[in-house]
Amino acid sequence: MRKFMTLLLLAMCLSAHADEQLIYQPLNRDSQLSQAQWQALWKATVAQGGKTLIVQWTAYGDSDFGGAEGWLAESLRTAHEQGLQLVLGLYMDPAYYQRIDELDSAGLSAYWQTQLGRSRVQQRLLRQHWKLPVAGWYLPMELDDLHFKDAQRRQALFNQLQAFNRRLDAPLHISAFSAGHLSPAVNAAWLQQLAGLQVQVWWQDGAGTGRLPSLVRQQYLAALPCAIGVVREAFRQVSHNGQAFKAVAATPDSAAGCHPSAVFSLRYRPWAKGLLTLSGN
Repeated sequence: MRKFMTLLLLAMCLSAHADEQLIYQPLNRDSQLSQAQWQALWKATVAQGGKTLIVQWTAYGDSDFGGAEGWLAESLRTAHEQGLQLVLGLYMDPAYYQRIDELDSAGLSAYWQTQLGRSRVQQRLLRQHWKLPVAGWYLPMELDDLHFKDAQRRQALFNQLQAFNRRLDAPLHISAFSAGHLSPAVNAAWLQQLAGLQVQVWWQDGAGTGRLPSLVRQQYLAALPCAIGVVREAFRQVSHNGQAFKAVAATPDSAAGCHPSAVFSLRYRPWAKGLLTLSGN
């Protein structure tokens, strides 16, 4: 009986730390990998418990990573062949974070409308030309409680996402992070409102960026409804404000209770070492 309980606890522990949902952030330099290397990477991901690959974007500014016949599309076909479901990211403006810093409420709303239009175009391209099996769509524009501190901004965003989501043919995913500008309770209510659109909302745990003290992060986490997923950051940022982002790999925090769990990102996981170079390196 004691041996059985030990094995059961070990299985539970392994399950809690499995990378069942893993985020991959494509970078142009990843094009250097051969098909054999991609196959080995995806095979190792599945062996580590991977079931779903969330691709952060499939178009970044002017880059579409080769399009339907390019290296990214080909590698994702290989990922699916190895058994991974695909949640495909849409369009990302490289100037997104700069632009939302500069805009007032009306400007931000107009900007979001334009970017959602570009993501809609990308979604059609992915369906018609890339022809990958799609389990969901991921919107790369992250939400935060500074730029959406104002309730009217949050309502305008809700209305736009509601209209956008109605035109999709698979579940929409979006992520958010906390910088201490909304209380844990208000933040949780906001994310729950977005989840009510039948959107999978992900909250980044902030362990990697370290913007907030650990105790404060735990308060935000504790306030979240179970439907909100938690992105466990598998890195530690070593760059400072004003510097180019740089991070090192780190062990992500344990899976958080009742919440869906994902790990950011594939690039920082041990089996990707030597294949995918780290961000900022």
